[in-house]
This record gives sequence, C-alpha cells and structure tokens, in this order.
Amino acid sequence: MRPTHYLSRRAVLAGLGTTAVAATLAACATSGSSGSKSGGAAGEGDASQVDVVTWWSAGSEKLGLDALVKVFNEQFPKTKFENKAVSGGAGSQAKQKLAADLAAKNPPDTYQAHAGAEIKDHIEAGYLLDVSSLYEEFKLNEAFPAALMDRLKDSDGKIYSVPSNIHRANVVWASVPALKAAGLDPTKPATTIDAWIADMEKVKAAGLTPITMGMAWTQLELLETILIADLGVDAYNGLFDGKTDWGGAEVTKALEHYKTIVGYTDSSLYTEDWEPAMKPIMDGKAAFNVMGDWAVAGFDAAGKKAGEDYVYFPVPGTDGIFDFLADSFTLPDGAKHPGGAKNWLNAISSKDGQIAFNTVKGSIPARTDLTDEEKGKFSEYQRSAMESFAKDKIVSSIAHGAALPAKATNAMNDALTKFAQGASDVTALQADLKAAVAS
Repeated sequence: MRPTHYLSRRAVLAGLGTTAVAATLAACATSGSSGSKSGGAAGEGDASQVDVVTWWSAGSEKLGLDALVKVFNEQFPKTKFENKAVSGGAGSQAKQKLAADLAAKNPPDTYQAHAGAEIKDHIEAGYLLDVSSLYEEFKLNEAFPAALMDRLKDSDGKIYSVPSNIHRANVVWASVPALKAAGLDPTKPATTIDAWIADMEKVKAAGLTPITMGMAWTQLELLETILIADLGVDAYNGLFDGKTDWGGAEVTKALEHYKTIVGYTDSSLYTEDWEPAMKPIMDGKAAFNVMGDWAVAGFDAAGKKAGEDYVYFPVPGTDGIFDFLADSFTLPDGAKHPGGAKNWLNAISSKDGQIAFNTVKGSIPARTDLTDEEKGKFSEYQRSAMESFAKDKIVSSIAHGAALPAKATNAMNDALTKFAQGASDVTALQADLKAAVAS
C-alpha cells in the first residue's frame, strides 16, 4: 500500500454530519444574526467592478487565483476585477486589515474567509448579508452536497458565504530521500503518534531534520492533528461544545506529544510561512511536514513527483478522519459594488470556476455534480478524493477557522508562539489554550 495513494482510499472529505461547528453557527444565529441583513436582494447594484480581498498572493495560491480570475473575466467581461490580496501567514495579515476596514464601515466588495465558526463575529456584528437567495439563483442547493449545506447554514437556514473549494488539513508530506537515508520505508508510514516519534528519532540519528513547521498557524495545524490522533473524533469534537475538558488528562497527553515533536523541528523556520517551511522536505533535507493538501500544488510547481520525491499520508493516528476546512467568499453589507460581488460569487461557485481554481490549488470542488469528463481534469489524488466524498469521519480545523471563532484561534496562535519561543511549559500552554476557548 503506497502512501501516495493512502489518502485517496481512506481519508478524503466525507459526509460532514452534525458537528460542533454547526452548533457554533446556530448559536451565532440566535445571539447575533439580528444585526445582519436579509439576503432577499443580495447582490443588487453596481456591477462595474469588484474589489476582492484574499491572502492568495504568492506561489500556487496566486496561480489558483489567476486561473479563477481568468474564468471570471470570461463570464463577466463588463465587471472589472480589482485584486486586493494581502500576503502573510494563512491570511493573518489580510484579516487584520479587513477587521479595521469592516469596523470603519469601509468593507471590500467581497473577501475570503474560512467557512465555519471563523465568520461568527462578523455575522453578529452585522457586517455580512445573507446570501441564501444567491444559492437559489445559482442552483447551488443542488450542486453542493447536503452535508456541506447543513454546515453552512445557521439555525434560521441563512447562509453568509459561498465556498470555492474543500481542503484537508491532517496530511503528512514526507521526503523519500530523507526517509531512505534514515532507513525508513516510505511505503510504510507510522500509524500512531508514538511510532511516528520513533521514526523522527531515526531521522535525527541520520543527521537530518525530522520535521519542520513554520509560523504560528502552521504550529496550530500540527497541534490540532495531534489532538485528533490522541483524542479521537468524539473527544476532539467535544473540545468545542464543552464535552471534553481542555484541562483534562487526554489533552495533556497530546500536548506532551506536541512538545516532543516540536523538539525535533528547526526553530529558524518559526517565522516563515508554509512554503519556506516545506522547502526542506522538497530538498530532501528534512523528513516530515504537516500541511493541508494545497501542498500538492507546491510540489507540482517544484517539479517533484509523488512516490519518487515525496509521499503523503494521514497524520499517524488519524487514518479515516478528515480534518476539514473550506475557503469561501462573502457579501459585506455596504459594499460599493454589490453587483460585482454577486458576479464574483457566481463565478467562484460555477463549474468552470471551481474546476479552474481547484485543479491548480490542489483542493477539490465543493460541487459534486461534475461529469466523468470534468473529473478527468483533476489529479489522481483529487479524483479519488471526490469518490471518497461521503466515507470518512469529519472534524473541523482549528487553525483554519472551521472549529472556533477567530478570537479564540488568534489567542491559541499567541500561546503556541510563546511556547515555541522557549517557554516549553505544557502546563502553561494547556491553561492558555483553555482560556482561549473560554474567551
């Protein structure tokens, strides 16, 4: 069983079901959706241009955006696309500027966000319009799977964003040369966190870096996958609805594992984004990196071949579990060009838009109505991901805004930065994480 096909068969997006995120969105509907506007006339108005804020400003992400813009220009030649991308750390810089603009009532026409709890505060603040009417107009209720639709709706059935793709976060990317140098078989990955740590020790003994991680959000992604592995689906989901205690012994165990794994990383990369942190894997100087499946496009761009230069597999202990996130776009209240925003939402949710974007970015379309010919445009990994769309257990990513509101995620990033910079105190980290969720 080759790891390059391992995810294809077992661990790709499945029925999303009832999750803690759905509960979070329902809660935001009852606590704050009265401040947001009805979507009955969503997107009516000026369509001369559209100002689009994303964090897709470099590398494969920029290439994906370029492919999407090409489709948009073909579909809506009378609407001028204005790229307002802001670079930096999985959107951290873009989100900071966006928060200031929204508070100042100077919103862009549309902006990228992660589907799920991340936009809870924006809904409560009344920054976003209900775009449910656009789902009817664009026939997205039929194109998107019911499980995804359930995850997008609040308790009143309103929807505030349109997804352009679906990603998986709990993936290990491993260098074949580095593994072989350490005497490890690239086709037989570890199946538990403890076994994975033992493999890292062998890599270290071979004089190579066992695992790399970059800035805070990549550290949080690594941590969440260890939590998933050690806690399992039910207990991990319980972290977000109060059924699992962030101060409990099972979380302590996961944090001790995290501390051990951080000890195998290269601290010089802690201020870098995901692509620089992945480069040692591509260069054969490090063995492992945990990153979402957008990394596929990065390896392709570097001319690396799956099975020869690198392999991929679920984070040990998470086989059969899909750590979900999705990029989506919104329609802010007060946008200067609401008609342009509507056209953008139409394009990014269309078959042509989702095919063009996702074939480049490495993700899979949110749509499930592609023909066999259209599916043939995707890689083997992506095609098998679509086939496995309804098989595995789903959990929501913390690092990518699906599980918790932005305030909690930001506080977690701060706690992990402190930990990585030398605190290395599991007790303090656990207390900080518990406080972050309580906030």
